[in-house]
Amino acid sequence: MISLSVLDLSPVTTGSSGPQALRNSIDLGRFADRLGFTRYWVAEHHNMPNIASSAPDIMIGQIAAATKRMHVGSGGVMLPNHAPLQVAERFKVLEALFPGRIDLGLGRAPGTDPATSYALRRRQDDATGDDFLDRFQELLAFEGRLFPESHPFRKVNAMPADVPLPPLFLLGSSGYSAQLAAHVGAGFSFAHHFSDFDPVGPMMTYREQFKPSATRDKPLAILALHVVCADTEAEAERLATSVDLNFALRRQGRYQPIPSPEEAAVHSYSPTDRALIGQNRARLVVGTKDKVMAHLEPLIEATQADEVMITTMIYDHEARKHSYKLMAKAFGLEESK
Repeated sequence: MISLSVLDLSPVTTGSSGPQALRNSIDLGRFADRLGFTRYWVAEHHNMPNIASSAPDIMIGQIAAATKRMHVGSGGVMLPNHAPLQVAERFKVLEALFPGRIDLGLGRAPGTDPATSYALRRRQDDATGDDFLDRFQELLAFEGRLFPESHPFRKVNAMPADVPLPPLFLLGSSGYSAQLAAHVGAGFSFAHHFSDFDPVGPMMTYREQFKPSATRDKPLAILALHVVCADTEAEAERLATSVDLNFALRRQGRYQPIPSPEEAAVHSYSPTDRALIGQNRARLVVGTKDKVMAHLEPLIEATQADEVMITTMIYDHEARKHSYKLMAKAFGLEESK
């Protein structure tokens, strides 16, 4: 069976708070580590009332310190928001503290709305345009000492200089990042949990075009999915109503903490809401572990994924942990004592 990992956005619910959401992430990290998950990635989002994960490097350090076996990393650092040197140094510090257990996943999007994106970047030289590739190349140049002799950054070292960057992964929801990841010999994660694109094309493109690099000799393709799993179909459907309502509200521009199933049950849904929920259900996997696996297995085969990464954005933290436990059983993970 292929590897299984966690993508965590530190969900904030109507019955919790930001601090509790962050503590829940550390608790879920410990739990996932015991269950035998391969990786635990945390996201970067800003100005979203339903997501507390705004500083992945800080959370990576906290979760890595609380766990023993898993790789812990970013899913991802939104590179447009950060100076490449800053990213390099923060992740070298993490790698120095937890050698061999840190992943550096990078994303192209700002992870927020335009005004917040501008606020994040306004003290940088250029706060407009898509300069991801320039920033990515600069990050690689700091790591590989690739600046020419005349360049002002030639003598700038990302510290600690005697620690390598952790393994690089590029995140994507279409074909561009897949091609770039293949070209530079990085890992690749496809965000099927929110993308309308068929994952088969980008993931096969990545595998077919992959060029070995100094840090990776073969491709590593991760398929990220949104899964809600429970002991019964009825319970899984009940839990997923929180996802349904949250998605419908977001599509209306109403970013709110994740509602409870009870709140979802009494909500008045318009025909447009129902259509939006149906659209999202096409990529949301809901059910018992057998039903979930019946959905996942042909998708894994079609994409030739090396690893599945699951996010579960539901209201109840214990139900969320139980969903991951059921998936660990479905994938045959070995729980530590």
